[in-house]
Amino acid sequence: QALGEQRLSVHYQPQVNLITGRIIGAEALIRWTDPEFGAVSPAQFVPLAEESGYIVTLGAWVMEQAVREAAQWMRDGMPIVVSVNVSALEFRQADFVERLTRLLAVHQLPPTLLELELTETILLENPDQVIEKMAALQRHGVRFSLDDFGTGYSSLAYLRDLPLSQLKIDRSFVQAMVHDAKATAIVRTIVTMANNLGLGVIAEGVETAE
Repeated sequence: QALGEQRLSVHYQPQVNLITGRIIGAEALIRWTDPEFGAVSPAQFVPLAEESGYIVTLGAWVMEQAVREAAQWMRDGMPIVVSVNVSALEFRQADFVERLTRLLAVHQLPPTLLELELTETILLENPDQVIEKMAALQRHGVRFSLDDFGTGYSSLAYLRDLPLSQLKIDRSFVQAMVHDAKATAIVRTIVTMANNLGLGVIAEGVETAE
């Protein structure tokens, strides 16, 4: 009902290069503001959408909003890479690759300006099929980021086998760095490993100068 009554919206969280201070990308995030419930947290409704299967409809809507917005920014002379989270259920849809390439063509967005954020749970079923889909989209120019790295199975084989362009360090490590030497060591190790593999790194949850 919230989707049909236009109570959902897509907000964009900037991704900033810490050396230059420039915005280098933006992550699309879904938000729900309800007249009865107020601001409904994604932590509440996204798991329910995944459990019910409605995440496929929700994910497709967010993807279309993000692609349309990114195409408009490009036309306005501000091309920026937009990251969109894709759930395992959505990625497993048989027509996912075809639907996404058609969407990019309709809005005339270069695939290089789209990055899909995947979590490791996406690989638990039919990893070969997942890798095949990723490779097909990568051939078009779409980029991939492994989300919440360090909190799931974190198999190093994924870094070898998947066509990734970036790792996202989970916010729990980033926010613990200020007071936890082990968290700092983990973050430093992930950054070094990513650099050696030629991967970019995004740190989630950078909210203070420290």
